[in-house]
Amino acid sequence: MSHRLKSTMALATALLVSVAAADASAETAHIFWKDLRPATQAAAENAGLPMIAARMPDHGETLSVDLRDKTIQLAGYALPVDRDGDLVYQFLLVPWTGACSHMPTPPPNQIVLVTPAHPYKMSEAYQPVAVTGTLTPGMEKSQLFILDGVSVIQSGYMVRKADVVSVDNVPDTITLPVNSPWSFLNKKKN
Repeated sequence: MSHRLKSTMALATALLVSVAAADASAETAHIFWKDLRPATQAAAENAGLPMIAARMPDHGETLSVDLRDKTIQLAGYALPVDRDGDLVYQFLLVPWTGACSHMPTPPPNQIVLVTPAHPYKMSEAYQPVAVTGTLTPGMEKSQLFILDGVSVIQSGYMVRKADVVSVDNVPDTITLPVNSPWSFLNKKKN
């Protein structure tokens, strides 16, 4: 094969790879926590913190089926469910620090059960991360081991084989009120 033909084939391959990568990123929907709940449901800052499922007529079980099987990217705080040391095999993605362990649990439509494609090295609970993968609506129960015992948490969504990366901040995070007994968790946010 001539040098010119090899160069042309290499260039064509590189172009195909870059076009495929651009198509993949164009298909990823960058969503926010509000996208996971019905538009008529009050956001946490409107319902008063902590937002708990018991205060909602549907108990927070109404899910967004518009996002079913779509590739999404969502930033939140990772709370380990299955870990070995600093390697996390499964975690809950929640919209604010302290959710599920230090304060009442958000409604299921504000919790995503994430299984990373590869174990994720996590330095601390509630580490801000961005998760990219296929979103699957569906109620799932997980056992969360916290200091005062085991808690069963119901999530409304799952992302399996997720790409997980650390982020500096969560764009739509909720800051706890200063008079909240959990306001010390605000310090963890960047």
